[in-house]
Amino acid sequence: MRIALASDHAGFPLKDELVRWLSGKEEITVIDLGTHSTDSVDYPYFAGRLCMHLLEGSSDRGILICNSGIGMSMSANRFRGIRAALCLFPDMAYWARHHNDANVLVLGGGNTAPFLAKEMVRVFLDEPFDGGRHAGRVAGVDELGGA
Repeated sequence: MRIALASDHAGFPLKDELVRWLSGKEEITVIDLGTHSTDSVDYPYFAGRLCMHLLEGSSDRGILICNSGIGMSMSANRFRGIRAALCLFPDMAYWARHHNDANVLVLGGGNTAPFLAKEMVRVFLDEPFDGGRHAGRVAGVDELGGA
């Protein structure tokens, strides 16, 4: 599975830790789309970069991180075909995959401990989409949403 990650400066420390952790997993190819330091940057650029990467088929899923997760979530969900879920605990990541077919996990680097982030990422990558009655809802969101 190809996983793209991107963050702003506030999310960089958590992103860097997740990149290192995921890189040690044989079944995962990690694509780090930046930023690469804590120097101030604008989160919409990095959200857009990841979303375009995902929509072009260059990665299978994405992970975005800013301080709260709110800005990245708002920016990502402007793209038709992106279903970004801001998750605060693993159960949210579970339902984001099962019922919403989330293709982008958003984390708040300023309020998420690394051990918790790793568990949410594990759930996000391992859990399937249930389809069925949820498929029409997801298709409707993709059809109506985005710029």
